[in-house]
Amino acid sequence: MTFEDDALYRDITGIAQDSPAWVRHTAEVGTEAGLLVFGALFVVAWWRSRRGDPRAFAIAVLAPLATAVAYVCSELLKPVVEEERPCRAVAGAVSSLAQCPPTGDWSFPSNHATIAGGAAAALALVRWTAVRVTVPLALLMAFSRVFVGVHYPHDVVAGLLLGAVVAVAAVRLGIRPARRVAGAMRDSSAPVVRWVTGPGAVESGAGSPAHRRR
Repeated sequence: MTFEDDALYRDITGIAQDSPAWVRHTAEVGTEAGLLVFGALFVVAWWRSRRGDPRAFAIAVLAPLATAVAYVCSELLKPVVEEERPCRAVAGAVSSLAQCPPTGDWSFPSNHATIAGGAAAALALVRWTAVRVTVPLALLMAFSRVFVGVHYPHDVVAGLLLGAVVAVAAVRLGIRPARRVAGAMRDSSAPVVRWVTGPGAVESGAGSPAHRRR
């Protein structure tokens, strides 16, 4: 499969080579750092959902799992397309900032962009306002893969879309059973299980202290 964005790749990587050293270094480590940030956001989402209803907790738990499913899908797609890395295939391009992966480590789609798109979409399902952080982070992660020269622009665009679609679909498909499991776990007598799931939403019913104080 071939695409026609060689010129755009050459333009972006040319700008990268002319950038200050700190910009190039930030781009090289930025993708991996972004993965760590998304991991931290998953932990925050889980922690905050411990005081939510079973559905909110189930979505927070499913979010990283759905992102992992998206990653697996991108890995399965790579050997089907077998697209060579642009750092090896594009004529007239400058040297990539990052080491060019070996032949057989195919380019399409970008795994990092897939993870970024999946994580951003899944975290948005947990809390919609998270898009203010997750979407810019996902776009920066995706762009950095072109900037350092290891992916075409279409690789990262496809990865973002693939990750978002698969992650949302995985959460939607898994929400019902995950919600039932979350509810059952909160009824468990095991302290560790109850700590993992949290107490759930605080209800102010007739027997609650809040109600009795009125």
